[in-house]
Amino acid sequence: MDRLRVVIAADPPQRLDKALARDVPEAAALSRTRLGRLIAEGAVTREGAPLTDPKAKVAEGDVLEIAVPAAEEYDVVPQDIPLEIVFEDADLLVVNKPAGMVVHPAPGTPDGTLVNALLHHFGGDLSGVGGEKRPGIVHRIDKDTSGLLVVAKSDRAHHGLAKQFEKHTARRAYLAVVHGVPDVADPRLMGTRGVSAGAGGGITITSGLARHKTDRQRQAVFFDGQGRHAITHARVLETFGAPECLALVECRLETGRTHQIRVHMAHAGHALVGDSTYGGRRKLKGSALSPAAFAAADAFDRQALHAAELGFVHPVTEEEMLFEAPLPADMQDLLAALRTVT
Repeated sequence: MDRLRVVIAADPPQRLDKALARDVPEAAALSRTRLGRLIAEGAVTREGAPLTDPKAKVAEGDVLEIAVPAAEEYDVVPQDIPLEIVFEDADLLVVNKPAGMVVHPAPGTPDGTLVNALLHHFGGDLSGVGGEKRPGIVHRIDKDTSGLLVVAKSDRAHHGLAKQFEKHTARRAYLAVVHGVPDVADPRLMGTRGVSAGAGGGITITSGLARHKTDRQRQAVFFDGQGRHAITHARVLETFGAPECLALVECRLETGRTHQIRVHMAHAGHALVGDSTYGGRRKLKGSALSPAAFAAADAFDRQALHAAELGFVHPVTEEEMLFEAPLPADMQDLLAALRTVT
């Protein structure tokens, strides 16, 4: 158990949790989320009295003590699962996740996940992250989405990376194959609520995102202040078919919400190929594609989405970092088939 002494500086926020988030030394690497848990657990005291209300008032000069428990062991089993590691140092790791791999254990998927693989990779040399000895999962991508993820190996890295994702300064670009061709000249598209013309001839989709009202496994688009604010920028890289009926699109995230690209593109009328959750009953026109192209697109059995680019500032060295991951074999094969004309 470590004890951290914090003196509240001048002009503090009135709430305890916000004041601590401001005044706790950065080297302590305590995120606001973890501070909230410590407050609720009675680990924050003033003159020996626990402060368990995050809205408790504080004043300049208050001396607070935080009892920070040692990292607990994590009860997920390490598994020897191959990983494609793009970069690794003492503080973080960047991995190219294959499609079909779940990031974190959950009911129904207790093992075979990225976390199981990371625990094996780290072996016994695993730092405490967020109060538990576990890999620091800062962000996630869907099971059937492939591509780049950054993982924190220390509390300091986790805190710094989480702040970048929270402030939307991390750079993330995805490649997707979608139905139709998003075109700013299309009156239907430009008449869709939340869709506007973007930079370079692309489109921007802005909405709230929250759980679907009747299907709790899905996310849905909301407006008028409902849901979590979400912005996606999309531009067409290549089109397929005669007439054009499919497109390769680059999607850049300004925010990172659950299923954001899949929901936003479906809302715009351009659902991802292979997306059984948000693709609806969108059918391909066989007459617009070659037999090989039609067969490849029709048989594609996951959402055609790949996290191709990831950029951030290293939370310890402050170095600008940018990583790229090539398309996986199944999407390369899909594009090769779509490019055939006979």
